[in-house]
Amino acid sequence: MKNKAVFFDRDGVVNYRIVGEYISSPENFVFTPDFIDFFIYVKKAGYLAIITSNQQGIGKGLMTEEQLEKVHVHMQNQVKKLTGFKFDDIFVCTELAEANSHCRKPNPGMIEEAVKKWDIDTSQSWMIGDRASDVIAGKRGGLKTILLRCFSNETLPEADFVFRNLYEAHRKIFL
Repeated sequence: MKNKAVFFDRDGVVNYRIVGEYISSPENFVFTPDFIDFFIYVKKAGYLAIITSNQQGIGKGLMTEEQLEKVHVHMQNQVKKLTGFKFDDIFVCTELAEANSHCRKPNPGMIEEAVKKWDIDTSQSWMIGDRASDVIAGKRGGLKTILLRCFSNETLPEADFVFRNLYEAHRKIFL
């Protein structure tokens, strides 16, 4: 039997986005208020929890892979402490936007890699993001999609659902 998964964009969904900057140290990493309860539900409902995150700050030389790793270790330790669970996997693409890499959202490379690695049933799985590129990547990867509008002013892509936050998504879909 294949696994079901919830794919999370990181900045703006899991943690607060710092506009115009990159989360390059654990001190700058702060969970969004609705993430923890939602994450507990996702894990207790038997979903894999996977992050897919564009991190071009590395490609731009504004942060290092070691800094990103420290942020992710901190995130995993904190989420484990707060929920009893961790993310099952973290996929990042450090390519610059202009490289048009298959791994960089809106392309589905990170999702495809996770689907293969974890034997995921895409028809039972979701992508949750706060940008059009997250929704497009999710659609291209065969996932159902949720766009959180609380952090974005982009034009609406063809998301399956649009919610203000994860509380709303949980009440309307995952109950």
